[in-house]
Amino acid sequence: MKSLRFISAEAFVSNAEFARKSLGGVAHNLFPLLFKASYLLEQAEVIHDLVENWPLVDFNMGKLLGTTVDYEEDLSYRTCSVCLESCLTGLRDYVLNHPSPYMKRLKVVDLTGIKDVEVQFCETQLFSKLCLELLVYLQQTQCNPGTFEISIDVLIDLFVTERNYELVVQALLKKCYCPLKICFHNVRLEMEHLDILFNSIHFPLLMSLTLPARTFNVRRFTAADEQMLINIGEKMGEMTQLTELNVPFSILTGRIQKLLSPLKTPLKMLDVSNCSLNHADMAYLANSFHANHLEALDLSGHDIPDLYPSIFFKLLRHSSSVLRSLTLEDCNIQDNHVNMLILGLSPCQKLQEFKFLGNPLSSQALKHIFTFLCELPMLKNVEFPVPRDCYPIGITYPVDDASLCRFDRQKYVSVAEEINLILLQANREDVKASTPLFGSYDAAVHETNNELGAYLIKSFKETLEKLNASLNKMS
Repeated sequence: MKSLRFISAEAFVSNAEFARKSLGGVAHNLFPLLFKASYLLEQAEVIHDLVENWPLVDFNMGKLLGTTVDYEEDLSYRTCSVCLESCLTGLRDYVLNHPSPYMKRLKVVDLTGIKDVEVQFCETQLFSKLCLELLVYLQQTQCNPGTFEISIDVLIDLFVTERNYELVVQALLKKCYCPLKICFHNVRLEMEHLDILFNSIHFPLLMSLTLPARTFNVRRFTAADEQMLINIGEKMGEMTQLTELNVPFSILTGRIQKLLSPLKTPLKMLDVSNCSLNHADMAYLANSFHANHLEALDLSGHDIPDLYPSIFFKLLRHSSSVLRSLTLEDCNIQDNHVNMLILGLSPCQKLQEFKFLGNPLSSQALKHIFTFLCELPMLKNVEFPVPRDCYPIGITYPVDDASLCRFDRQKYVSVAEEINLILLQANREDVKASTPLFGSYDAAVHETNNELGAYLIKSFKETLEKLNASLNKMS
């Protein structure tokens, strides 16, 4: 619900020309209110001018767009690349256009609160380019000498890919000369780039590190690659703020200890989905000091019931007091494993999110699981698989994309209604249960689709070359 203040702010910014002319007479404490109203109405020009004339010490995007007294809706999940671009250009013009640098109060700009990550790749590219252009402009133009004394820390989630790597590195290397200082939380890039970057620049404030698919593949490791992995682990150990690590779809069999043991700060979030972890890897995780601090854990793509059930129980037991999110997609959890799963989840009383798509479970097994899940007091979101008995007899798991949608929809709807009835009878209408067939939105895959496509083409080309070489040897 909108307060009268927010409705008035909407009315004010809806006329962009009037609002821009009138900003000089607006009280400083109203700027946050006007910013959220402008973002809601996508008034890009007004957003630019608000940021350019920002009168406060900090500019925190998450707080500005999040739930407020005047308007409860959280806008930080909304994609608006035009609004984001206006924020960044407004920030650039804040540095350049004020009459006196001594009037500037802004010290910290926090852009990490944008939860809709679809725009964050564009944000990385645009901000890096903007910083470099700002430097060039300041060097070529006679500016007030005090402009170079401006120092604004800009906290940003960087999505580094092959396309923008050079641009980002240049912006980082020259940040000491730029009034806008990049202080980033997320890094997305490949192993060689990571090794070079970590050896060139120190990141003492890095909090989150996300690597794209197939960053590591120990099956193809050379001696140099092994040393590179050790170097990366050691550099990560110097990052005392690092609490989130995501290495999905890398093959790390037997190497998880090498990567994580140098860390001095316990991880709160860990994604090792589809990393081909073996028993030793899982044992290290369960016994490490990270286990007691894990708030979010993704072990998708591992045959947990058959490979390491007891170690998995131990890991859950150690993390149960803090674990909020658990993802076990494509883990070969079957009907005869349900009691074991329930036993493992029972201590996890703070669990808020549980995802177990892609497991071969029957309708009856799913209803049994949901009857138990109703007992977890803080649970809010569950992603469950299409029941096995909704698919044709003989379906194999993991289900390929071509077969994923070939299920009895009427039967699925009937099962889903029974599950919702279980939640209703337990007074758990607050729990959202769904089956996103193709998984949750993956920003890394979406935003680096060109790199992924290039990787697949390269892999296909290498396979053909090997086949051709083998045929030549045979002939």
